[in-house]
Amino acid sequence: MLANSRFRFLSLSFLSLQNRIPIPSSLSFPVASLAMDASTNSTLFLCGKSSAETEIAKSLKINDALKLPNSAQASTILQSDINSFRFGEEPFNVDLFMNSLSTNRFGRFLIWSPRLPSTHDVVSHNFCELPIGAVCVADVQFKGRGRSKNGWESPRGCLMFSFTLQMEDGKIVPLVQYVVSLAVTEAIKDVCDRNGFPCLDVRIKWPNDLYLNGLKVGGILCTSTYKSKKFNVSSGIGLNVGNEKPTTCLNAALKELSSTTNEFRKEDIMASFFNKFEMLYDIFINQGFRTLEELYYRTWLHSGQRVIVQEKNDDRVVENVVTIQVWYTRKVTT
Repeated sequence: MLANSRFRFLSLSFLSLQNRIPIPSSLSFPVASLAMDASTNSTLFLCGKSSAETEIAKSLKINDALKLPNSAQASTILQSDINSFRFGEEPFNVDLFMNSLSTNRFGRFLIWSPRLPSTHDVVSHNFCELPIGAVCVADVQFKGRGRSKNGWESPRGCLMFSFTLQMEDGKIVPLVQYVVSLAVTEAIKDVCDRNGFPCLDVRIKWPNDLYLNGLKVGGILCTSTYKSKKFNVSSGIGLNVGNEKPTTCLNAALKELSSTTNEFRKEDIMASFFNKFEMLYDIFINQGFRTLEELYYRTWLHSGQRVIVQEKNDDRVVENVVTIQVWYTRKVTT
């Protein structure tokens, strides 16, 4: 049986009443519009950190196993052949990412594409063909996915990637988006610390937007399907690293705080994300989200605020007060 799982959150009271925060309809990230011809063939470079992942890549290529939705065209190339190609401006540096990665599961199998409709579609459409923890990253994305079926176009300078994980306990699946959001903010702090950068105070705006200095710089999208008594979760992250339009980006904020020419590199952030996520995810699975609450509350934007979510119910508007400690109902459609 295969079913799509959607989660609607109901909640308990939270903190003192100070403000009502409108929840944005989009959970993706703000980027400039980019005209692209969707009919162009996409190239998927299959990469691995060790020989085990390299063998998986070879098998996927030999069997022509990876497909794009809607019969879109894609060709697969092994990591060993990357140097045979010439790319445009600042392509993703696979070696730099792999050398910075220290995980046992997540991020070790990598699909990189210079130009792709949607990284999220790649991992969700090929979930059963990929190892758990596989990641897809693109330099340019022209048909990205957001909440409420919003579409997003993303130029160079944005870090756009999606990865897979698998869960058995449906009651905690809705909370994984908070762990992903927290791992992003912790990764940015880690990169700042290791490179001697001024600290950028990136905050989580409930439920999964990322804000810096009052402006949105990123977002998280988690979707899931239910198959063979397990939840197959695809998690997508978008982060404005070097593209400051239409709002701002990490490098623009760093430039305001530092006189040096140092900049964030997408590869460093993504590797640090997986290093942090694997640790936080293990805590989450083994000890529950409560263990991470204090760290989450230090990072989120709404301390001292009351968050209201409005939902329509039989032509009536129902308001629910939101907290991380939530009750939820799950609707499963076959």
